[in-house]
Amino acid sequence: MHQQPGRTEIVACAAWFDAEMRIVRPRLVVCLGSVAAKAPLGQSFRVTTQRGQFVSLPECRVIATAHPSAVPRAPDRAEAYSALLADLKTARSGLR
Repeated sequence: MHQQPGRTEIVACAAWFDAEMRIVRPRLVVCLGSVAAKAPLGQSFRVTTQRGQFVSLPECRVIATAHPSAVPRAPDRAEAYSALLADLKTARSGLR
């Protein structure tokens, strides 16, 4: 439970992600968790230090936050929940 996918699984899904991006052409992608964020932003992306910040890519803008399943496991759940909500509100502002 709560295991991250392996590199093989992530690479296997890359083609699907790329195809969805070409078809859907979103203005904004919100990544929930580090694994999701690393798909469009690269392996060096760190949710712990870069969450809630917009990153502009040629295709669209991307913003990442912690995965919601991390909130109940956080030492300070209230703080983790508030940070998640703040990131999601920032993401919503990016659609205006």
